Amino acid sequence: MTENKNDACSYSQNDNPEDNAPINASLQENVAKLHKLLPLGKSFDLMTRDLLLGETKAFWIGLNGFCVSELLEKMFGALQGTEGEQANLPQLSASGQGSNAPADNDNSLHAFIEARVGIAQISYAFDFTVVLDKLTSGNSVLFVDGFAQAVILDTRAYHSRSVDEPELEKMTRGARDGFIEILLTNANLIRRRIRSPHLVFEMHEVGEIGKTDVCVAYLEDRCDPELVRKISQKIDELKITALTMGAKSLEELLVKRRFFNPLPSLQMTERPDVAASYLAEGYVLVLVDNTPMALVLPCTIFHFTQTAEDYYKNPLVGTYLRFIRFLCMPVALLFLPLFLLITAYYPQLAEKLQLISTEIPSKGRLFFYVLVVEFFLAMFQYSASLSSDRFSGALSIVGGLLIGDIAVSLHWSTSEVLFYGGITLLATISVSCVELSDALRLYRMFLLLCTFFAGVPGFWIGLGLVLLSILTTPTFGGYSYFWPLIPWNGKALVNLILRTPTAKAQPSKVWKR
Repeated sequence: MTENKNDACSYSQNDNPEDNAPINASLQENVAKLHKLLPLGKSFDLMTRDLLLGETKAFWIGLNGFCVSELLEKMFGALQGTEGEQANLPQLSASGQGSNAPADNDNSLHAFIEARVGIAQISYAFDFTVVLDKLTSGNSVLFVDGFAQAVILDTRAYHSRSVDEPELEKMTRGARDGFIEILLTNANLIRRRIRSPHLVFEMHEVGEIGKTDVCVAYLEDRCDPELVRKISQKIDELKITALTMGAKSLEELLVKRRFFNPLPSLQMTERPDVAASYLAEGYVLVLVDNTPMALVLPCTIFHFTQTAEDYYKNPLVGTYLRFIRFLCMPVALLFLPLFLLITAYYPQLAEKLQLISTEIPSKGRLFFYVLVVEFFLAMFQYSASLSSDRFSGALSIVGGLLIGDIAVSLHWSTSEVLFYGGITLLATISVSCVELSDALRLYRMFLLLCTFFAGVPGFWIGLGLVLLSILTTPTFGGYSYFWPLIPWNGKALVNLILRTPTAKAQPSKVWKR
């Protein structure tokens, strides 16, 4: 999930020697070279335009969303002005083509650009390395036939609209931006972090009526081409009316699960820095218009145990926090069922362990207490998540103090059950993934029912069915949901369990799945 973890899909880094090629005086050859270096025609955010500067042909390329439309319109109008309209301005003539004329020559490219283009920052490049670097950072580039250089035009404007940090993935440190409902803006947020010419945004359209834009994002030199092909083919074959729920609807269409598989099959993130780190590791992202999140493919169960918070802290502190989250998952699942099992069926052991200070109630009443607490805690968590920040704190205080105290007074629960339920709630909300915490709640309710109706055998049978449900959770593309545990990859597993320092955890290896 983060750039410090190298559990990437299989990829091979290929340094393209053509990146360092010099710019040719022939416009046709330069355009052909651009088609080799960039995914022109495949990545929707790469814009091109053929221009005619008097009698001289030119080719312009830029990134959609970074360029200011009003500025481009004025620039194109000035560049393509006729001699009669701008007789006093320098003109490009055939005699100036094919040579690098000095700047004081009216026929030179420099004099022509400086006289006609009213942009403050203009520079020139003589090889494609500089061109690709400037282009992927948001500048636009102009190639003119007959000149062995390119004009770098600073026509970019980064998005200034507030892209607030997502509520579910807030961090104490780090970037404060998040995805919004505009697909182009989300692509720009990723492009700002990965300035690679190999970054591709393939556009698809889903829905006979909705016609929702779905974008598949990946790094050509890092991802598995077969995975990209499967994702694109699956999206193109979808026969539905509309993606009414955006990325969530698409997730259910890409990976079909059975009713007994509540665990999430795809990772979702609303943070551009997390999405960019996944791309750097060789994963594929799926962006859906009108949805402020990205789907990550392929997905493993270990994705849901990590958070970007680990990588904004010291490696030792990040490892400690990660171990706490690992511990919270079994606590959220087993703490209340074990309390019910021991207290209801082994009262002597419960008294010895001092699990309850008052007289132990009957099995039925104890189960009623646990159900009431489970329902109240779920209700508090749900209401607090849907209410505004101004009221969520007050709801928590009212729920924890007033309602809990009254529930004990009315003999709807006991203080001990409230205490164990509170610990369970804290462990549940400490899990970084909301979908995983919701699945753990369902598993916990199932274990409580099995324990109450069948005792010790019911607890173990229920736990076995829960493990079977986890083991049969499907994922996309035929990849293992438990990689790198199954199949075994020790080094990748260590990177998942421990927060490795940045210098030692760059995604530079090919991890075989």
